[in-house]
Amino acid sequence: MADVGGLPLAPDAGAAGFDAGRLDDMAAWMADMVATGQVAGASTLLMRHGQVVDFRTFGKARLEDETPLAPDTLFRIYSMTKPVTAVAMMILFEEGRWRLDDPVTRFLPEFEGQKVFAGLDADGSIRVEGAARPPTMRQLMSHTAGLGYGLFDNHPVERIYRERAVLSATSLEDLARRAAGIPLLFQPGSEWFYSVASDLQGLIVERLSGQTFGGFLRTRILEPLGMADTGFQTRPGSATRLAGLYADDGHGGLKTPTHTFDVPIHDVTAPPPFEGGGGGLVSTTTDYARFCQMILNRGELGGVRILAPETVGLMAANAVPEPVLARSNPLRLLPFSPAFGFGLGFSIVIDPEALGVSEGRGTLSWGGGGGTWFWIDPTNDVVFVGMIQRLADPVSDTFRRTARTFVYRALTHPEKQAGERPAASRKPS
Repeated sequence: MADVGGLPLAPDAGAAGFDAGRLDDMAAWMADMVATGQVAGASTLLMRHGQVVDFRTFGKARLEDETPLAPDTLFRIYSMTKPVTAVAMMILFEEGRWRLDDPVTRFLPEFEGQKVFAGLDADGSIRVEGAARPPTMRQLMSHTAGLGYGLFDNHPVERIYRERAVLSATSLEDLARRAAGIPLLFQPGSEWFYSVASDLQGLIVERLSGQTFGGFLRTRILEPLGMADTGFQTRPGSATRLAGLYADDGHGGLKTPTHTFDVPIHDVTAPPPFEGGGGGLVSTTTDYARFCQMILNRGELGGVRILAPETVGLMAANAVPEPVLARSNPLRLLPFSPAFGFGLGFSIVIDPEALGVSEGRGTLSWGGGGGTWFWIDPTNDVVFVGMIQRLADPVSDTFRRTARTFVYRALTHPEKQAGERPAASRKPS
């Protein structure tokens, strides 16, 4: 076999700078997590220098019918949709359709005059104030606009998002109207909060391109990259390849959930209520690896260019203001700091030594609520994609951390060779 999913195979792990025995240790750990019932199955794919070094599958795609998890199994990738949405936005950025410091209201007039949360009165009612200025597109792309999500129960504004069922909207326009009627959590640019920003980006893509969001992704990203199995629903005849989705049953086992974060789980074999830029795609391990390799190649894969190198560099530069990184906030999804930031669609390792991690400087990453994750390490020329089927919880977090430990433990020849692509820029906004 000369390739996997159209991706070339490395001659062997040693040729790519990895210790094969130590990669076997990772596989043994993954297999044990399946055997002990922590997950139904797992799929891991490691690339270096543009070649597949290690690709393995473990366990079952679906526990109900004992279907084995296969190389072409389809997964709900949830928030790993967000980086794809960000690339769609940057395609339009390159075409001059928008600028980073444009006000969001130029493209989403629904948000004109939106107020900002200013505290609670003695009776528990919300107090609001005017926004110093509308959120910018840069802030929308970096989750610093002040929007909420409705996934959490940690802020009065988040509770309003849940009460008004923003994520259960019937269309992208409906989602925008619901979100626009809720105050911002904070003055734009003054904090970071995970939000519906990517879904709103999907609406902006529709308005600027004149296409449906899914149609734009298909014609401008997915088809050019050969990501044939990625979309907002399974292709005809491929539903049998869809992995099940499971959650902790509270007794050390797994159960089939009906909701994710209070939102009903959509049947991805049918058209979705709306094509959400925040979490609607299904994909395979190899499809998503193609996307990651395109980013690592600074916008190109197999002779097809999606973005200019400078545009990918812009996405890979920290966009969170340094005063925000300098202070901690328990409301954030991740512990951002001067060593760890967020760009336009990805989290970024700014200073690995200060952060105490093995990934190279400029490593980009994100994950999905169904247990999927990836990272792109430009310093070491590494891509890793992991897929499991367990809703986000401490066990799924353990998979992400442990995979990194095993991969860098096995890396015997770190860092790129002279003349290869430089690591991502740290340039803050």
